[in-house]
Amino acid sequence: MVCGGKVNIVHNALDRHLRTWRRNKVALLWEGENYDQRSYTYHQLAREVCRFASVLRAMGVRKGDRVTIYMGRIPEIVIAMLACAKIGAVHSVVYGGFSVEALHGRIEDSESKVAITADGAWLRGKTVGLKDIMDEALERSPTIQSVIVVKRTGQEVHMEPGRDLWYHELMRLPIAESDCWTEETDAEDPLFCSIPAARRANPKRSCTHTAVIWSAWDHAQVGV
Repeated sequence: MVCGGKVNIVHNALDRHLRTWRRNKVALLWEGENYDQRSYTYHQLAREVCRFASVLRAMGVRKGDRVTIYMGRIPEIVIAMLACAKIGAVHSVVYGGFSVEALHGRIEDSESKVAITADGAWLRGKTVGLKDIMDEALERSPTIQSVIVVKRTGQEVHMEPGRDLWYHELMRLPIAESDCWTEETDAEDPLFCSIPAARRANPKRSCTHTAVIWSAWDHAQVGV
């Protein structure tokens, strides 16, 4: 690692492109299982990341806090990961097909204070009730203070008063400011938590990865 170095993966992935011709180049092109499509330029993606990062900050998420992300493969999962990184929070992504026990174990291990999920997800033509699985996992996860829910499938879900909030409603509020500074982090600061699937039965300690490695990879991958 780089002793004393300062870095943030969001600077490499987004911020540095906003004053160049890449600003209007497509950064994220997505197609869902039902053939719905969305695309984001670097400018558009940076704006969405800033807005959601502002929401997380307004909810009390600070540098070093843990956030669990349990969603399907939708653009909001990328926005959520980058928003966490932007404010220095450590994200823990849990595969959107994992069971209640697997999700609970990862939330418990990461000691997350906020969870981000979706009402459901489409997987090989069927819907997976992500919010229902999250609700059951949270029955034994006292560290979670807030749950942010993305409306994806439109299926009916239970929203716990005082805890659960809709993503689209939060993004309409004044707190979703598009001007959000990028937190300066040490090169050795953790970027995310990851627990291998083979350890799902007893995931005692997460593997943490540092931002400097991913910054170097991003710098090498972004082409013309």
